Amino acid sequence: MARRVLVTGATGFLGRQVVNVIGRAGWEVVGTGFTRASPPSVLKVDLCSKGDVEETLDAVRPQVVVHCAANRFPDKCDVDPAGTKALNIQASQNLARATNSHSVLLIYISTDYVFPGRPGDAPYEADASTSPTNLYGESKLDGERAVLAETALSGLGVVLRVPVLYGKATEPKESAVNTLIDSVWKAQEENANVIMDDWALRYPTNTEDVARVIKDIAIKYLEAPDKKALPKILQFSSEDRLTKYEICKLLAEIMGLPLDGMKANKQGNDPNASVQRPYDCHLSTKALKELGIDVGTQNFADW
Repeated sequence: MARRVLVTGATGFLGRQVVNVIGRAGWEVVGTGFTRASPPSVLKVDLCSKGDVEETLDAVRPQVVVHCAANRFPDKCDVDPAGTKALNIQASQNLARATNSHSVLLIYISTDYVFPGRPGDAPYEADASTSPTNLYGESKLDGERAVLAETALSGLGVVLRVPVLYGKATEPKESAVNTLIDSVWKAQEENANVIMDDWALRYPTNTEDVARVIKDIAIKYLEAPDKKALPKILQFSSEDRLTKYEICKLLAEIMGLPLDGMKANKQGNDPNASVQRPYDCHLSTKALKELGIDVGTQNFADW
């Protein structure tokens, strides 16, 4: 019997790749969405509704749920704190409680922003002390805690932290990396003066690589005779280290464009800004390597 996986946020940037990669591996894949759902290919499910979640699990009967749905843009989280907490925390808890009662493995996608990212701290191991600097990181960390608390006795919950993602998108703004293409074009305008961060270190990681790792984690945990003996927090990241300005320089070179209209900002966080971003949240992939899971990634420039 083919393995069956349910992917939340299947209409989103990462979710679409998870559906594609796991589907190509021969699994039956069912996706859920909400505002962009298109039944029957993508089910419309309100993850904040316990009834919706229970009905969907009963109907689909998956072995694994990959929880990609989230409010993942720090600035948008700050604008809508209640909505952010509902989706990133409460919906994650609802899902974990339901998957646990159905004996279904839950893979919760989290973020490197659970760490403070202070200079000199990175790379962070999976068991390093967390201390988010903004609401996005706080909400994802609380989501982690909710998932692990609900699945503590069964071992049917696992967290996968990932950094900033890039990859195939329907429009550049889906990714904090892809959208920098628009910034490069803006810098071509007459009298342009685009200020771009050249302080915070980022590790852009391709969504296709993340999807492959998710598939490998699902296989490893489904086949484990004692799931409670496996680590509950895993981390995956590329080793390509770049600031946003360096990414723009690279994109400009590839596009054959000058970058005279863009200025590098090495000042770091504006202390008055509502969203404070970490300096370096590089994730150690040690726990994945110890499980025998391939942590190789596509080269950012080549992609």
